[in-house]
Amino acid sequence: MSWLHRLLPSSIRKGTGHRPVPEGLWVKCKHCQAVLYRPELERNGEVCPKCGHHHRISARQRLSSFLDTDPAPQELHWSLHSVDHLKFKDRRRYRERLQQAQRDSGETEALLSFAGAVQGVALIACGFEFRFMGGSMGAVVGEHFVRTVYAASARELPLLCFCASGGARMQEGLSALLQMAKTSMALSGFRKTGRPFITVLSDPTMGGVTASLASLGDVIIAEPGAQIGFTGPKVIEQTIHKSLPTGFQRSEFLLEHGSIDMIVERPQLRARIAALLTLLQGSPVPPGIR
Repeated sequence: MSWLHRLLPSSIRKGTGHRPVPEGLWVKCKHCQAVLYRPELERNGEVCPKCGHHHRISARQRLSSFLDTDPAPQELHWSLHSVDHLKFKDRRRYRERLQQAQRDSGETEALLSFAGAVQGVALIACGFEFRFMGGSMGAVVGEHFVRTVYAASARELPLLCFCASGGARMQEGLSALLQMAKTSMALSGFRKTGRPFITVLSDPTMGGVTASLASLGDVIIAEPGAQIGFTGPKVIEQTIHKSLPTGFQRSEFLLEHGSIDMIVERPQLRARIAALLTLLQGSPVPPGIR
């Protein structure tokens, strides 16, 4: 005990203790390093109120906050899961990686889909879970997406996909690469229904997902600052032996060069997509939708 503490009356000494702060109540923004109040960050859709940085969020969190709660969204194809047909092994067995990904993400696979509504506009929405092996697209993810396309076609509903992926799943070899053609063909058939397909590209959207379904939307939206491309910038620089422009593969760069249609901040996505779906289906926009 210090000499100053000994001089203080006992009543004052009892009141000098620190109250414990609950763990996880404060978080640091990865972009501006500002210390943020966790509930406030969650209310803002995991977007930093100081600098506007869009933090990554899980597919289930994204879809649950995006879709209306009434009527309650209906999850589709939740029982699908990958199988290690090739008995693939690198540093670890593929089946072990799948088990670890399920524990880390709490999901059975890297794609979730729901039938629901956004601001009263009915639709089917799906989203990639990046925590599940980098949101990679294997045979089951491709099959899940195709079944979601068929469900939207059968119900005569528009389709929305939130993309967050590192590309094809290398542990499944050729069968993973074939999903690019499979998903593209399904969307080609869906286009004949006249219903819109909208993609929202979040950070990151790379590889085979970018080269197929992510780039086939009738309207392609991106979140601010998202990395979008086929392969990483370092690989490109090593291949062409040139330095890439500043901001290459970021949403703002792609919008400037015509690769995407618009950039929409996460808190405005519900209203913007509801308005787009209403217009694309030939209906007047209700007064409450902007």
